[in-house]
Amino acid sequence: MKYCFGVDIGGTTVKMGLFEKTGEILDKWEIVTRREDEGKAVLPDVAASVAEKIQEHHLKEADIIGIGVGVPAPVTEDGVVKASANIGWGYKEVKKELEELTGFSVEVGNDANVAALGEMWKGGGEGNSNIVMVTLGTGVGGGVIVGGKVIIGTQGAGGEIGHMCVNYEEVEVCGCGNRGCLEQYASATGIVRLARRKLAQDKRETVLKAENVTAKDVFDAVKAGDCVAQEIAEEFGKYLGYCLANIAAITDPAVIVIGGGVSKAGEVLLPYIQTPFLERALFTNKGVEFRLAKLGNDAGICGAAKLILDEYSS
Repeated sequence: MKYCFGVDIGGTTVKMGLFEKTGEILDKWEIVTRREDEGKAVLPDVAASVAEKIQEHHLKEADIIGIGVGVPAPVTEDGVVKASANIGWGYKEVKKELEELTGFSVEVGNDANVAALGEMWKGGGEGNSNIVMVTLGTGVGGGVIVGGKVIIGTQGAGGEIGHMCVNYEEVEVCGCGNRGCLEQYASATGIVRLARRKLAQDKRETVLKAENVTAKDVFDAVKAGDCVAQEIAEEFGKYLGYCLANIAAITDPAVIVIGGGVSKAGEVLLPYIQTPFLERALFTNKGVEFRLAKLGNDAGICGAAKLILDEYSS
């Protein structure tokens, strides 16, 4: 039997998994992301943890296919990160360094792209090779997969859906430095922003309180039939649905997968996105299926494992 490791490097923890070649997860665990000194301990810690698991499971090094890695930064096709704010890296040759530390083949991708690959393989996009995944968390991430291959781009920034401009009149600045990005309206923080704007102007009775409202509060109120909350959800959905219609016109996906913390609202979320999507979608894209992500925190390690398995089989 052959094995591989899937590694999802985050700002707080590194999630790791040991997989059989078939895709079955044999073990999964986490280690702390040590970000001090520009994150110089991160890759040595990953290498040490891989070595420990090989010993623990009594595996032979000859049976290890390699290691797939997702990182929170743009990654070039040759496994180079030019900067990563969340883990302190500047320019870093991740693939080369981890191969030297472990002796195994390594494939590296952006974390959102890798999560999309995981959902295509074993989650909400299973059974399809053309999908778009949007992760709605603190920010908005995305991954676009065409023909089973993630769109990476020249700088490794392919699929940065959150920074498509969806409002040319916006005056507030996004974290990226531009204005009117999807992330300003469709992330958890963006939904809070929409809610506070709405609550400052709308004096109708609502359970929502501007001073401490959260995205979860908004969708809990939607489920309870709160009219103000429903209108906030409609505004969120228009920004995201129209944006996804544009993306679909270019990529022609079979499935659009919605993940991230906001997706925990459940099925109630989907009509608010799908309805405006259908208003603007090209006729060829009217049949696109919307699904919630299924893998949760395992999407990254599954996609990372898929990265290395695809390289091994190619």
